[in-house]
Amino acid sequence: MHICVSSFFLQISNQHNAGARGWQRAVCKMAELDANLDHIIPSSVLPPFWAKLVVGFVSLVCFARSYDGDFVFDDSEAIINNKDLRAETPLGDLWHHDFWGSRLSSNTSHKSYRPLTILTFRINYYLCGGFHPVSFHVINILLHGGISVLMVDVFSVLFGGLQYTRKGRRLNLAPRSSLLAALLFATHPVHTECVAGVVGRADLLGALFFLLSFLGYCKAFREIQQSRAADTKGHSAGNKEGTHSTFWVLLSILLGAVAMLCKEQGITVLGLNAVFDILVIGKLNVLEMVQKALHKDKSFENIAVLRNGGFLFRMALLASGGAGVLYVRWKIMGTGPPAFTEVDNPASFADSVLVRAINYNYYYALNAWLLLCPWWLCFDWSMGCIPLIKSAGDWRVTAPAALWLCLIGLICQALCSEDSHRRRILTLGLGFLIIPFLPASNLFFRVGFVVAERVLYLPSAGYCMLLTFGFGALSKHTKKKKLIAAVVLGILFINMLRCMIRSGEWRNEEQLFRSALSVCPLNAKVHYNVGKNLADKGNQTAAIRYYREAVRLNPKYVHAMNNLGNILKERNELQEAEELLSLAVQIQPDFAAAWMNLGIVQNSLKRFEAAERSYRTAIKHRRKYPDCYYNLGRLYADLNRHVDALNAWRNATVLKPEHSLAWNNMIILLDNTGNLAQAEAVGREALELIPNDHSLMFSLANVLGKSQKYKESEALFLKAIKAHPNAASYHGNLAVLYHRWGHLDLAKKHYEISLQLDPTASGTKENYGLLRRKLEQMQKKDV
Repeated sequence: MHICVSSFFLQISNQHNAGARGWQRAVCKMAELDANLDHIIPSSVLPPFWAKLVVGFVSLVCFARSYDGDFVFDDSEAIINNKDLRAETPLGDLWHHDFWGSRLSSNTSHKSYRPLTILTFRINYYLCGGFHPVSFHVINILLHGGISVLMVDVFSVLFGGLQYTRKGRRLNLAPRSSLLAALLFATHPVHTECVAGVVGRADLLGALFFLLSFLGYCKAFREIQQSRAADTKGHSAGNKEGTHSTFWVLLSILLGAVAMLCKEQGITVLGLNAVFDILVIGKLNVLEMVQKALHKDKSFENIAVLRNGGFLFRMALLASGGAGVLYVRWKIMGTGPPAFTEVDNPASFADSVLVRAINYNYYYALNAWLLLCPWWLCFDWSMGCIPLIKSAGDWRVTAPAALWLCLIGLICQALCSEDSHRRRILTLGLGFLIIPFLPASNLFFRVGFVVAERVLYLPSAGYCMLLTFGFGALSKHTKKKKLIAAVVLGILFINMLRCMIRSGEWRNEEQLFRSALSVCPLNAKVHYNVGKNLADKGNQTAAIRYYREAVRLNPKYVHAMNNLGNILKERNELQEAEELLSLAVQIQPDFAAAWMNLGIVQNSLKRFEAAERSYRTAIKHRRKYPDCYYNLGRLYADLNRHVDALNAWRNATVLKPEHSLAWNNMIILLDNTGNLAQAEAVGREALELIPNDHSLMFSLANVLGKSQKYKESEALFLKAIKAHPNAASYHGNLAVLYHRWGHLDLAKKHYEISLQLDPTASGTKENYGLLRRKLEQMQKKDV
């Protein structure tokens, strides 16, 4: 037989009041639930230090494999291409930009406002001296470890309630339950996206401050619980039921706001705090209150929590704080909610309210399944991965029915159970499961995804809590305790193994994208990303196959059309490239990149007027488009419109000062048209901006050689050759310089090196022949 409380609370006097006896019964229930898990969790790891050490170690082992991974998927846009990480961007800009570095006031902004997360990326970048992914990954792994350790304290409050000694030390009345739930959380494979993907740091930081806000709110009631502890010991503490620390309540609201500045769903902690206050501090029986309200029972007005000034004050603080934070967040967004496309969230664009409702509920069921069985994981669930349910005859409608059957059962138990401890745990578990998920539910606004594993990071804590409670209840009603222990340990082991496997898949894009092919074969974006990865590696034939499949699965996938058109252009399959790119801009008229690529194809087809129109349209839709100005300049150069060409390239360098190709073309055009002084000035200007660009050194060296500035020209040629020693043209042109300068032996040496690197260079062969004849004539004269 298990003793229901520790010796700290033994020998309760018979003179205690009814509240103390109720509290004592609650403690017995907590101890009974925890005792049911004694065959699963050994007593040796129950001390807080060892429990947290075990959880922290296990969490690090699960995801350690991702520490040396690359930047993958969204990391490129959020980190590598995000100017907000670089020192030249003022820190103040972080507060006006979205997660991807775009201005929030822009109509194309994603509106994901996470400045504190971007600030941590910037610190990473600064401390490591650049984009070294190891440091970014290590921080993510350590954050997950810290959150998992913090979960031990959170679960101890959720399972065991708030109980303090007279000295103010919080008691953990459910050490086994809190440890098991924390282990289940630490090892859940659905967390891999947040931990192994660097952009998942937003969810990790949001979760960290979410939990700190919750624990801070709990500290507000230390005086109340100390008074109850004193009361159970027989000491008079007076009536302190309404007392609380306003400082901790305000700090909790502030931490909730900080959580929201890391990830939007962080603000939901204020809702969880309110639920905790009502159920744990106020001990409100929701079912009893509803029954009294329906029957117009006069005692309804006398419910203690509703007449408690401290409780009402706290609720007012939480409501006003949350409303204020949300209002400021809305004002910062500037132009209202973001505009998503149908491929991002097809159910939200369905005409029928019924179709939308059924599909939303099906998405909830899929999220629940990912928590229950996290084996089929995918980096992206959009683009046809989950076809719409359009009729009641679709067998998938059974999934939301099963989900709601389970939820209704849990809600009934949470409301109707005679066991107050069970009611409290189930309600808090459901609260932790549902409340953080609400921003992703499509109930309040349209979201830009169908299913996203990252948004389950916090809700999974509620799932782990319910699962732990279920194991405890099952242990109580069965004699096969060793079997249950084996099942629990098996789940933990399988989850750890799955975390390790999935972390390996997130190490590089090739593994990540290919892992999704078996999970979401109908997802056009998966095929697109596999194709893009192959194209980046130079395997164009295989890339074409995947791009074509992406377009087949989604005939309006303009990005796949654009990339496929680019490859076909490079393979000189210009007619099909033009057809694809024309279709892309017809589907999305403001697709600037497709307009530019269409212009390049039309230029190659000698359709110059059409090409110029395409370039101009691209610039119309994206005014700051240096690459398009560069290509427009090439078109004008082909048409011998030299002034227009120079102006276009100058625009490209103004928008992008490090645009080496534009600088080079300006130097070469000025050189070819005999404007050597102007070419020299442009070359020197370019090298000041890009001092280590060997192609610019080469072009300027050619100009200086023609201007008979041989010494300076030689120095630039040698510097370019040092940077790129295998460039045949560099050696060939240096040989020409020496030839003109009269250093014939050096000219002969570099002609020979150039011909070794490129034996087919006709100009170099001709110049080398001239040099040899000259040397032979000189030898004859000497003889």
